[in-house]
Amino acid sequence: MIQQAPHVGLFATCLVDLMRPTVGFAAAKLLEDAGCRVDVPMDQTCCGQPAYNSGDTGEARAIAKHVIAAFEGFDYVVAPSGSCAGTLRVHYPQLLKDDAAWAARAEALAQKTHELFSFLTDVLNWMGGEARYDATATYHDSCSGLRELGIKQQPRTLLAGVEGLELKESREAEACCGFGGLFCVKYPDISERIVDVKTADLEATGADTLLGGDLGCLMNIAGRLKRQGSAVKVRHAAEVLAGMTGEVPPLGEGKNDGAED
Repeated sequence: MIQQAPHVGLFATCLVDLMRPTVGFAAAKLLEDAGCRVDVPMDQTCCGQPAYNSGDTGEARAIAKHVIAAFEGFDYVVAPSGSCAGTLRVHYPQLLKDDAAWAARAEALAQKTHELFSFLTDVLNWMGGEARYDATATYHDSCSGLRELGIKQQPRTLLAGVEGLELKESREAEACCGFGGLFCVKYPDISERIVDVKTADLEATGADTLLGGDLGCLMNIAGRLKRQGSAVKVRHAAEVLAGMTGEVPPLGEGKNDGAED
């Protein structure tokens, strides 16, 4: 267990910044409650994942270098997103492995980059603070967090300490939601069929709330649930753990949250 308060750079992510700032505030609160000093570099940008996924490796490398320079002075880099954390941790070293001036810097950043829930439990051994959320919820495991970073039990461990919350596992918890970043733009029909399987599975659990750790997935699922007329609420788990659910409505019920028709 870390004895001195680590200095954490919070990688806010584009979607949190533009669509759901409460998730960023919740992440900062959780990190501070766990004993960290938290800063949010103002010159941070997108992690470069859209450029990387579309094959624009030149632009992705330029973005990676900017992010590395903005965050390499911190003890740790933490993101409330397995997708973005995976980009920094897994893909930056691959992007810059042949660049003599940046390869070591990319690897150093990768080694100290963590997804929020993994950092709280695996690095800090923090099991959560006081929070209450009266709901029956099920959890969606995002593809990047699960498959690139091994995030599965960590959020469930934290959520188990939330008073009033009952977790019910769905059969398709580990299945893709159909978002996939640019995938849903390139292949909308396939994406819709995938998310329909996901929403049917969620409804079958009888849960009234869906929780997760990646805003892209959650916005995609919330939008489909809304168009289907579902009453299932959708939230980022950080909002629940930080006790900040009263500050904003669930995804799909507020303005400009990316889940509107």
